[in-house]
Amino acid sequence: MNLISRNLLLLALLMLTTLSPAHASVANAPGANLEVSLITYGPGETYWERFGHDAIELRDSASGEAINFNYGVFDFNEANFFLNFARGRMHYLMDAGPSDLDQSYYVEAGRSVTRQRLAMTAEQAGALRDFLLWNLRPENAGYNYDYYVDNCTTRVRDALDKALGGVLKTQLGARAGGMTFRQQTDRLMSAQPWLMLVLDLGLGPYADQPLNAWQESFLPEVLQMQLREVRIDDGHGGLQPLLRSEQLVSPNRLDVPPAAAPDLRLPLGLAGLSLGALIVLARRWWPIGHVLLGTLYLLSAGIVGLILLTLWTLTTHHSAWSNANLLLFNPLAFLLLPTLWRSRRGLAASRFMDGVIALQLLAGMIAVLLHLLPGTVQQNQPWLLFALPCWLALAWSLRRHR
Repeated sequence: MNLISRNLLLLALLMLTTLSPAHASVANAPGANLEVSLITYGPGETYWERFGHDAIELRDSASGEAINFNYGVFDFNEANFFLNFARGRMHYLMDAGPSDLDQSYYVEAGRSVTRQRLAMTAEQAGALRDFLLWNLRPENAGYNYDYYVDNCTTRVRDALDKALGGVLKTQLGARAGGMTFRQQTDRLMSAQPWLMLVLDLGLGPYADQPLNAWQESFLPEVLQMQLREVRIDDGHGGLQPLLRSEQLVSPNRLDVPPAAAPDLRLPLGLAGLSLGALIVLARRWWPIGHVLLGTLYLLSAGIVGLILLTLWTLTTHHSAWSNANLLLFNPLAFLLLPTLWRSRRGLAASRFMDGVIALQLLAGMIAVLLHLLPGTVQQNQPWLLFALPCWLALAWSLRRHR
């Protein structure tokens, strides 16, 4: 995503709206002179750049002036930025600037730049320009960002769809998507494995719903691909491609994300079995090691549970709501810590703690049953395979004296 100061937004607005009518420009050119293109930038190396970026380019064929309009501006220095981010209240802005200046940044960063010129009529191009200039005004430029349904690409997509009279939504909405929100997230974040695991753990069933091509075009590269198949009225009763041309302005020089999401079931399943086996073996041969391993797991499970519960109840991150991983990782784990430490002296769990252990095992069974129910359910098999061996090992080691 692009990071530009708010001052550039005001400067761009001033530049576009105060030009003399005698000087041809994007701001006052007739629609027939406007060339409309979608500019798509490949994923970057920083975590917030992994989803890629895009912009709408308007070029005045008479003067040669070209302006990029994008919706990816945010400010780390905004008051309470990180608090608002944690609460799911991310404030983004629209921005505009010279195309060459904007694109040179991505070329220098080694990210691919692709221009797709669109076959828009003069009326459509003029209407798009007027909407973008209206949207660029300070009172209209801000919006509440959502990674999946309201981001810098969905705003570009929606602006193009509005100018085209709803053609994009009609055609893309009728096509099946290729992946879910979760699969696309895991795929694009796989270069940062720990961050990928954190995001996968925090995503609820919302991220596993089947998507159509319109919904999946929240990603720049998907929107770029889908536009190749769109057909529009040619003005003579027939259809023509939406794309007039496609040009690779600059090739990618960074590592390319994989084509498919990594399968996390085997690595997390092996990790869970290994940790469970270590807990069981340590209970017999290394009591202090058993306590330390158990403490590490219980603390992690309890903290993760608190975070998941907070995301569900106190934030607007709707993609994290109703997360079934709460059945596997929850604050009940904290209650077992004293019992775990007493086990080092050979003391068994109390009857109350027996009940807590049984409740946690029941929660794990419910998580398995939820996964087996028909319909769209949360795809959390990797976390089931990780957590269940650990809970079974702890339950055995804490209750084996009773």
